[in-house]
Amino acid sequence: MRIKNARFVTSLAELKPFPGQGLPEVALAGKSNVGKSSLINSLANNARLARTSSEPGKTRLVNFYLVNGEMFFVDLPGYGFARAPKGERQRWAAMIEGYLERSEHLKHVLHLVDIRHEPTQEDRMMTEYLRHYDIPFTVVATKADKLSRAQRGRTIPAICRGLVVQPWEIIAYSSVDGTGREQLLDRIGEAALGVTPSENE
Repeated sequence: MRIKNARFVTSLAELKPFPGQGLPEVALAGKSNVGKSSLINSLANNARLARTSSEPGKTRLVNFYLVNGEMFFVDLPGYGFARAPKGERQRWAAMIEGYLERSEHLKHVLHLVDIRHEPTQEDRMMTEYLRHYDIPFTVVATKADKLSRAQRGRTIPAICRGLVVQPWEIIAYSSVDGTGREQLLDRIGEAALGVTPSENE
């Protein structure tokens, strides 16, 4: 898959009809500050597409981005931001669950985790949730540029154990140096549009 253009469409506090709805959707889920917005920007080659911040908890709504006029990236609020008020955390959780349960067009979830750390309880709960509802997902280990190849070789097995996935089910990714970009685009194209990597060549 190649992204030729992408644009922001809408932000929603809860899933409801919006212009253009009906195309395949790929959602991004993960802890606050794990790099969801940065990943969207790097895939689209547009640093200003999705708002990023060093302060966790900035994505407070469900944000939709139209990609190539044929699918949506859906940026979900981050979970696990302990400093947010309890009521705010509950509202974010309700938005995430509401979207995942109700979207009729969701094809795949990119579950982002930080490659430098073992999965948290919230990360494990997310994979359990996705399995329970039979939602296809790919684990994306972000911030891969922060570790050497040897260090990645030691942290990936810990992620596998924590989330009960196989090494080949994880894509190490960096929004800084492009590690994993082509592999992830191929995965998205296949999951959302049924386009195999060979058809992109």
